Amino acid sequence: MDPIPRHRCFVYEGAPSSSLNPLAKTLCQKLNAGYRCMFLNSAPMVAGMRSCLASLGVDVQHELRRGSLITSSEREHLVDGVFSIGKMISSLEEALSLALIDGYKGLFASGDMTWEFGSEKNFAKLVKYEWRLEDFFRKHPELCAICQYHVNTLPPDIVRQGVMTHPAIFVNETLSMVNPRFVHPVYSPGHMNEALEY
Repeated sequence: MDPIPRHRCFVYEGAPSSSLNPLAKTLCQKLNAGYRCMFLNSAPMVAGMRSCLASLGVDVQHELRRGSLITSSEREHLVDGVFSIGKMISSLEEALSLALIDGYKGLFASGDMTWEFGSEKNFAKLVKYEWRLEDFFRKHPELCAICQYHVNTLPPDIVRQGVMTHPAIFVNETLSMVNPRFVHPVYSPGHMNEALEY
């Protein structure tokens, strides 16, 4: 049986804090497996993740100091408050490269899609971004990630489209499923140019 794909989506509803426990347990697994782990979300969610990891026995301050754990609510991928596909991919590429240089097995990242897009809320870019990300995954086997989709903060059509761009669906730290709705991005030259627009 093939391993679960490394690019997964986590679709959940209700209080955002409800997503923290399964993600924290996954972060623990990845830390123990030798990955550098990065969690990107709002400041309250970052604080919640650190507390959740501590409750699971992780020495959070130690992991932060040595660089195994990166938690951030900064949005350096925004350009004048606008989501930049190119800048986000470049930042992941740099983070992966640094993780490998520092001797880690790879990079595990998890980010909230609503938070990542900032105040612009131009979710039309989301599918283009996810296609670019999936292409990046295919070229870099050391990267694995879970994209968080909070259904209470995203339009339903965007959630459906976003799910279709992920080869696997994250359920919890012990269960992920191959996504039967995954659509392989097949580009014509014109369509590829559109998808690559920043």
